[in-house]
Amino acid sequence: MLYKEFKDGIRLSRLGMGNMRLPQTEEPGNPIDYKKAKEIIDQAVRLGVNYFDTAYIYHNGKSEEFVGKALADYPRDSFYVADKFNFQAQPDYRVQFQEQLNRLNMDYIDFYLLHGIQDNFASEILSSGCIEYFDRLKKEGKIRYFGFSFHGNEDNMRKMLAAYPWDFVQIQLNYYDWEYGNQRKLYEMLTEAQIPVMVMEPVHGGLLARLNEKAGKLLKEADPDASLASWAMRWIMSLDNVQVVLSGMGDLAQVIDNAETFSIGKYVSDTEKELLKKAAALLRPDIAVPCTGCRYCCPDCPQGLDIPTLLAAYNDAKADAAWRLVNVTGLPREKQPSHCISCGSCTEHCPQSLPVPGIMAEMAKMMSEL
Repeated sequence: MLYKEFKDGIRLSRLGMGNMRLPQTEEPGNPIDYKKAKEIIDQAVRLGVNYFDTAYIYHNGKSEEFVGKALADYPRDSFYVADKFNFQAQPDYRVQFQEQLNRLNMDYIDFYLLHGIQDNFASEILSSGCIEYFDRLKKEGKIRYFGFSFHGNEDNMRKMLAAYPWDFVQIQLNYYDWEYGNQRKLYEMLTEAQIPVMVMEPVHGGLLARLNEKAGKLLKEADPDASLASWAMRWIMSLDNVQVVLSGMGDLAQVIDNAETFSIGKYVSDTEKELLKKAAALLRPDIAVPCTGCRYCCPDCPQGLDIPTLLAAYNDAKADAAWRLVNVTGLPREKQPSHCISCGSCTEHCPQSLPVPGIMAEMAKMMSEL
């Protein structure tokens, strides 16, 4: 296993174990299959993983409890636990943090994050008092390093960076989002601020491990023996400011494949980077509306909708999950997809004749079900 110096003499495994997608039983409520999940943790430890990530809401609150039990077999100073304060699930940060310590059965948390900062509540969490509280816990030794995970725009990233001298920041990062999301800009902002990056969604929720036929063929012809997931992992390893790459490994095969990738240290070459760029382009038509942001659709929209911005949010949701549309809920109601009147003016002015009214209707339905 490859390791990277963090600070204070701490060396973190380049591969981290995410505990959001643990195997589950078929019993009511689909509880964690403790036996299978424990085998995964034990295998990860044997292969050198020392960074374990969980959160207050994972597996309906049972992930933290599982992680605490699974790691109790190992010396406390041999691993590092990352956990997160979820503002939306329990805004009382004092209550939530104590509950987390109880679930983990630990006296302190190594890496503590504000969970999933989004544009619609970034300002609220900044003014909540939680940062000051967690900073005090850090001084008391109950938190060793303090950071946040982020799903927002560059403006709110700037606000977050100005609010506190963060030890680390976690962002979604993969070769697809590098080309078609704002992750490249976020990574560059953090690098300029000299803040280490923890990576989530390195294979885009499994999307990059199951490419469409054209994209998959391109990579398989280049390296028949390499798994599609390993291409994504190697791409991230090539970014200098990445500290830990998290993978929500749900079976032993994933652990073994990822551990091998992070033991060899075979970074992607410039030629391979271009290959991955082509793979992303081949994948995009299957999961996204090819809006170029020309804005020809906007001047004549009788509702004044910012259609390119809404389509970008739609692409995020289709590529990942509907919850990505939560930021759209922060817009004024009259600017949301549900206010589209299906007049068709946008499609008439679109160089690609995109079926915008139908997409707005689908988005409105997705948002109603959030």
